Amino acid sequence: MFDNLSDKLERAFKILKGQGRITEINVAETMKEIRKALLDADVNYKTAKAFTDTVKEKALGQNVLQSISPGQLLTKIMNDELTQLMGGAHSELNLKSNPTIILLAGLQGSGKTTFSGKLALYLKGKNKRVQLIAADVYRPAAIEQLKVLGSQIGVPVYSDLEEKNPVKIVEAGILSAKKDQAQIIIIDTAGRLAVDNKMMEEIGEIKTVADPQEILFVVDSMTGQDAVNTAKAFNDQLNFSGVVLTKLDGDTRGGAALSIKSVVNKPIKFISTGEKLEALDLFYPERMASRILGMGDVVSLVERAQQQFDEAQAIELQKKIRKNTFDFTDFLNQIQQIKKMGNMKDLMGMIPGMSGLAKNMDMDESAFVGITAIIQSMTPFERENPDSIHQGRRKRIAAGSGTSIQEVNKLIKQFDDMRKMMKNLSNPNVAAQMMKRMPKMGKGL
Repeated sequence: MFDNLSDKLERAFKILKGQGRITEINVAETMKEIRKALLDADVNYKTAKAFTDTVKEKALGQNVLQSISPGQLLTKIMNDELTQLMGGAHSELNLKSNPTIILLAGLQGSGKTTFSGKLALYLKGKNKRVQLIAADVYRPAAIEQLKVLGSQIGVPVYSDLEEKNPVKIVEAGILSAKKDQAQIIIIDTAGRLAVDNKMMEEIGEIKTVADPQEILFVVDSMTGQDAVNTAKAFNDQLNFSGVVLTKLDGDTRGGAALSIKSVVNKPIKFISTGEKLEALDLFYPERMASRILGMGDVVSLVERAQQQFDEAQAIELQKKIRKNTFDFTDFLNQIQQIKKMGNMKDLMGMIPGMSGLAKNMDMDESAFVGITAIIQSMTPFERENPDSIHQGRRKRIAAGSGTSIQEVNKLIKQFDDMRKMMKNLSNPNVAAQMMKRMPKMGKGL
């Protein structure tokens, strides 16, 4: 996420590395590189210039303490200003009405339908009764796609294949949802171009009929500055309440995230990564600023883990680790839960100091496929009793999983090593000894 922008900002900060103090000259040179980095990321020119002017003014107005380098000070100022640029604070959904009606709008291909399913799942997880309305009558299979998503997450979808007027579909869908006592109604509309006056008038009519508490403008974050220009046109028509950035796991340049608040003065409320329905995060400007500057985002990482890991299962797992009865069934369950958390490269980028490493690593998610195939080729007895898997069993497992005997041996060896390490770490005395040794481990490297 924002890898290119992060790299260029890091290079810009190197200008101040080793400098004893901040001067007009070294700050001007750094700001020039930062402005170039922002423009390359497709940030609005006026936004980029105003941002660097503010950072420069604040940097020159501060004295550098002996304990803080000029580079560290500028990073702190940049972090604060990036946070403000993207909205300052997190903006919650307005869910006070019963029912709360949420209208989704945006360009064709922005990912509205997939986001509809993600949002429905997210709100269902908050113990809300949710109903979806399929109001996209123009895109082939859009209604069917929403129905499939609804069935996957257990959320009803209102549709009318006979009716071709989306305004009437929305009107009838809201009545149906109210009869079913839905607390949240999410309306998925057709993608439309801002220059298409007829379609823009139609979304205006849908807004009038629905009278939504929230209007979310869904933006494909890979479109950069074009997305911001479109957002302004949609905002003039709809006066939307918030923005959703989708496809942040792709080759995102960052322009939309960094410019959209300053141009339309509306908060980003959600960010979406990947096709998995669980891959949806609330947008926190301060956390995103930290990630752009390579400082990680541990809070979001922990929140994702909490969403996927059951507390009772975690306690049971801890008991099994202590008793050294952790088996391949437990291992497979952990893999499935980690996969639900999202893209592995994205997860590593949330760990402070790991973003640079993640960029250079080959994070091939297909590695899980081979591991899963090997474990699923084991009998239930073998999964529960890893020590029973002798050479003959390993040959059968390799043949059944379409892998080699070497791959099976490697997985079992890694599993044994991991089990020993987990057993040691669960022993407070051993863990304490390891912590004492850690400062010495780095010496001589």
